[in-house]
Amino acid sequence: MVTSASPLSHSIAKPGLKAKLRDYYTLTKPEVNLLILMTTSAGYYLGTRGSLNVLGMVNTLLGTLLVASGTATLNQWMERVWDGKMRRTASRALPSGRLSTREAFWFGCILSTVGGLYLAVMINPLAALLAVSTLLSYLLVYTPLKRITPLCTLLGAFPGAMPTLIGWAAASGRIDPAAWFLFAILFLWQFPHFLAIALMYQDDYDRAGYRMLPRFDVGSRFTRAEILGFSIVLVLTTLLPTVRAGFPYLAAMLSAGVFLLYHVARLTKSASKTLASRVVHASVIYLPLVLLIIAWQR
Repeated sequence: MVTSASPLSHSIAKPGLKAKLRDYYTLTKPEVNLLILMTTSAGYYLGTRGSLNVLGMVNTLLGTLLVASGTATLNQWMERVWDGKMRRTASRALPSGRLSTREAFWFGCILSTVGGLYLAVMINPLAALLAVSTLLSYLLVYTPLKRITPLCTLLGAFPGAMPTLIGWAAASGRIDPAAWFLFAILFLWQFPHFLAIALMYQDDYDRAGYRMLPRFDVGSRFTRAEILGFSIVLVLTTLLPTVRAGFPYLAAMLSAGVFLLYHVARLTKSASKTLASRVVHASVIYLPLVLLIIAWQR
């Protein structure tokens, strides 16, 4: 007879617990959080005057991570029905039923609340306010608009660019004009990145009723032109500090820009999902390069 305390029962229980913890972890979208932490770090570093407060930066990243994780969890809680209709998301913890809606809701609420309070107490009220505003605008504006209008990408780019301001505010206690330069870069970067993702998964989005792309754009020419236009504006924006930073900065930013525009130009000529995927990957490489170049010339 196998009792509840037997080694066999423990070996059965442990995988179940591990699987549940893994599902909670994936609810937080760790791959997205990595990008958020990177841009928050850039904002904190560039907003610092004098020596870097390492502990302050760690506390900022922890609080921001908690709020971002809560936002991602609540987003999936809100979209669980439609996630179940898409191939790439149907196996997530909520659509598949591995976690209950109640578990996800309270998990998201706890993470968000703790993160906001942590930033308010350990950093400053402005950083906390920006983080909570990001959560609310993402969940109450961007998320519902995904099923209504392609303008969701435009409106979603505002909370998407906020981590730079959160980091800056955490370091300096205010938002300086230079912080908006970082905000503009991240704001513009989201268009080639997320529009290319929308091209990759257009069939999935249509199946779930998401209006990520305009319905008139049957051959995706308009969207591909959008990607090109925003990419050009993005690259030109990164060149603005050249007068002060000098030729090395110009050469570095142009090299990064050419890399991105090469892949964007290829997508402009073809509606290939493979080329759209390459733009996504190129944009993921491009952004940290740009942030490193800006930090280098600080």
